[in-house]
Amino acid sequence: SFIYLSVTQNVLILVILLSRQQREVMQMQAQELLRQLRIPELEDVRQYMHSLPANILMGVGALAALTTYWYATRPKALKPPCDLNMQSVGDGYVRRSILNNNDEHMTHYYSDARTMYEVFLRGMRVSIDGPCLGSRKPNQPYEWLSYREVADKAECIGSALLHRGHSQTGDKHIGIFSQNRPEWTISELACYTYSLVCVPLYDTLGLEAIEYIIDQAAISTLICDLADKARLILDCVNGKEHTLKTIILMEAFDEELVARGQQSGIEILSLKDVEVSSKRSCTSGGMLTHGNVIANCAAFIKITETVFFRQGGQEKYTLPFRLPPSHTSVFQGVILVHGARIGYFQGDIRLLMDDLKTLQPTVFPVVPRLLNRMFDKIFGQANTPLKRWLLVFASRRKHAEMMNGVVRKDSLWDKLIFQKVQNNLGGRVRLMITGAAPVSPTVLTFLRAALGCQFYEGYGQTECTAGCTMSVPGDWTAGHVGAPLPCNYVKLADVTEMNYFAANGEGEVCVKGPNVFKGYLNDPEKTKEALDQDGWLHTGDIGKWLPNGVLKVVDRKKHIFKLAQGEYVAPEKVENIYIRSDPVAQIFVHGDSLQACLVGIVVPDPDFLPGWAKKKGIEGSYLEMCASKELKNAILEDILRLGKEGGLKSFEQVRDISLHTEMFSVQNGLLTPTLKAKRTDLRSHFREQIDLLYAKIKM
Repeated sequence: SFIYLSVTQNVLILVILLSRQQREVMQMQAQELLRQLRIPELEDVRQYMHSLPANILMGVGALAALTTYWYATRPKALKPPCDLNMQSVGDGYVRRSILNNNDEHMTHYYSDARTMYEVFLRGMRVSIDGPCLGSRKPNQPYEWLSYREVADKAECIGSALLHRGHSQTGDKHIGIFSQNRPEWTISELACYTYSLVCVPLYDTLGLEAIEYIIDQAAISTLICDLADKARLILDCVNGKEHTLKTIILMEAFDEELVARGQQSGIEILSLKDVEVSSKRSCTSGGMLTHGNVIANCAAFIKITETVFFRQGGQEKYTLPFRLPPSHTSVFQGVILVHGARIGYFQGDIRLLMDDLKTLQPTVFPVVPRLLNRMFDKIFGQANTPLKRWLLVFASRRKHAEMMNGVVRKDSLWDKLIFQKVQNNLGGRVRLMITGAAPVSPTVLTFLRAALGCQFYEGYGQTECTAGCTMSVPGDWTAGHVGAPLPCNYVKLADVTEMNYFAANGEGEVCVKGPNVFKGYLNDPEKTKEALDQDGWLHTGDIGKWLPNGVLKVVDRKKHIFKLAQGEYVAPEKVENIYIRSDPVAQIFVHGDSLQACLVGIVVPDPDFLPGWAKKKGIEGSYLEMCASKELKNAILEDILRLGKEGGLKSFEQVRDISLHTEMFSVQNGLLTPTLKAKRTDLRSHFREQIDLLYAKIKM
């Protein structure tokens, strides 16, 4: 009836505008058309509508209202920035982002933000001196420093550093040994303000590495967060020649520490006193320039410009709790250049979820390990077959929407199933990005649907500042790391010993562009290993170009080893398959040239293990089960099954495993700050278990 009315009304409007003779002709033509289409005259429609019962008319009206409401409020699809079927251009060897207008690399996004100091100044201007850095104490709301307050503090600290003899042309390296917190960023900005160079230290490096860094960079001033770290530094330099003259502490300290410092010729000061006094008057690591960081920031903004960062500076952002400073600097740069704010966690990973609920961030960078724990927890709470089925079904429906470009958190499935998951992250997250390590396609696909936000996966390393590839808006497929960033080229190089050839679209991933570092500080030999004579950074990862121009990381070159029979094995490839086993939380696969097979160390998942083991007829406490030979054999059988399904060759499968009850962590020195395995340390730590496994195999 609505269609009939619309047609008839349009005819009447035309008739009114025409002359009498034209109206008569048009009326005859319209009547003939209506007769041929079997559409009743307007009067007939009116009579028909008047003859309908009132309840039917109300139903028709309600249907019309609902239809109008749906059209007005239906979810809008994100518009991809490029054709998703061709995301990079080039030949089979070298490719670049299709978002570039030409072969020139992107070096910056905003003309008034070409250094990290200018990035901060722009943020202060566009935010109109809004909130900048936030922190909180337990059970308290976030407290914010404004852009101007941060700038004033940084200027005072930087001025004090100059007063103590530092300069751009002389003693320019300032060590920073701290967790991510406002004082870290302020100290970093103090260096930027006066063209000094900050050298970050990690608390998991160990005494030898820390001592080496201080000596290599000739650090005379070190800014620390905790007194315990200052004691660690004093242990490093005690009784040895060193360049260190001053340790500046963010937290309180006692006189005993001051006395210990004096014995080593080191002055202990508080950051607050340094700041006030001024008012009165990278590991042997890559050398990253402002240009490196700015180029990486620009590339990220370019990719997301039409769907996110053009919307102003109202975003709140939670700093990744354990990421390398280079990655952190890029994220900070992207946020601060838009005048947004950064909220830090309390420093305790166990309180991170409480921090997220309090802060309610809109941007949240994460590492794969956190994603795996979220995924495990969600499915661990779905303790019946029906609940698990509903989770999977709902995620598939949401994923189907995402594949059509619709990203939202207000669907029926969100309200019924996923809202609690979203609220655990504060309920307002609109953009997430993961990198630093591989993430399971199953985990990524599920969480993209469950969290209902733009969720990107990137790939890179510190030597190319942070990223060199990243997925683009609208491409919510998993199993790849996206196309080259607009700031760099990516090429694949032959790895003949592993049968990877660039002519086949496979090989070692190499990166070139303004985001690639200048080399390792005072280490030309190591620099030559990483950078070839043409300026290409060799990552040690094996990549493969997919038909739509995105990169898939398929193997690892740096950690390959040769078994006794001459076969090459990449342990990370094996681990990435085995980690899919439900009872496995972590696994370390080992092999060497004196042995003909692989062995592994497995940490069972304390959350999944009880239910999984019970189905196998194995019960007891976590420690009792991990000591059970039956459980070990059951886990070994499960990972070997996954290995076979994943296409592992027989020599790539472990022969035996040992169960371990303590998680590999940053604290115990078995993971890097980006939560990657420290393979050398793992091998040393489990030397006894490895030798025992090989001895049993030989028997």
